[in-house]
Amino acid sequence: MKRGLSRTAAILAAIALGALLPQAHTAAWLIRWLVIGMLFVVFLQTRFSRESLHRSHVLLLAANLAIAAAAWVIGFFIGGRDVALAAFFCGITPTATAAPVITSFLGGRVAYVVAAFLLSNVVIAALFPVLLPFVLGHPTPDAFAQVTRSVGLLVFAPLVLAWLLRRLHPAAARWPQHLGNLTFSAWVTAIFLITANASEFLRNQTQLSSTVLVEVAAVSLLICVVNFTVGRLIGGREFPREASQALGQKNTTFTIYLAMTYANPLVALGPTCYVLWHNLWNSWQLHRHQNRATTRLTPPAERESLPQ
Repeated sequence: MKRGLSRTAAILAAIALGALLPQAHTAAWLIRWLVIGMLFVVFLQTRFSRESLHRSHVLLLAANLAIAAAAWVIGFFIGGRDVALAAFFCGITPTATAAPVITSFLGGRVAYVVAAFLLSNVVIAALFPVLLPFVLGHPTPDAFAQVTRSVGLLVFAPLVLAWLLRRLHPAAARWPQHLGNLTFSAWVTAIFLITANASEFLRNQTQLSSTVLVEVAAVSLLICVVNFTVGRLIGGREFPREASQALGQKNTTFTIYLAMTYANPLVALGPTCYVLWHNLWNSWQLHRHQNRATTRLTPPAERESLPQ
């Protein structure tokens, strides 16, 4: 119980401090390396096989694309072209690089989420050169190269290193059992830096009206709720938390970059707001998971004496 509360408090504190200390955005370059380190630890204990792929992965990818299209249409009705683009960038974003890490914290099957991550990032990367010109109205010739470089460094580098280390030193596969607190600390630090980066960005958008900010925040919250809910439905009884995480936790850092590069700061507010929503949901999931784990481990006699 206490561990669950402390971890939840740490996540919420990271979000609050990031919002209050936008100056920390100067260290945002560390986010990439924190994620690489976390994934390296996760990959040490993750073994892949054909069984890691499931038919629900195709449904998750289809849902990712369908939600992006629906978000674009809904955004037009809510606030016009810019809100529609902000909604589209929220919806089209592939699975986050940190999704396998969060899944490991939640006791889920990491291999499933890694497979979903690879599929969504590779396919959506291939589709970006077609989709972006359509929604933006102008060509984006280097989008595919940007996505490929990002996925290559963030995912395949730690994946290959972890595989090599396991081959050379098999005992390394047991290291993650002793590095749980270190990995969690890295994740909390990444949340702090991501929030600080978003806070700095928002503070600089003084020309934006409060109405537009509310519209973008609301549509990004709606998309976040839909993503996690639809993902859980697709996962069914076999992969509920894994599929929900794969569809709900998004690689927002990358789409913020794309929105800033090919659109404008207002459009980038969509995935920027999404950062807050999916991290708040992750903090609640972790809190609930820790509470359930504590309840299962507590003897019945002691459980009755716990405050309700």
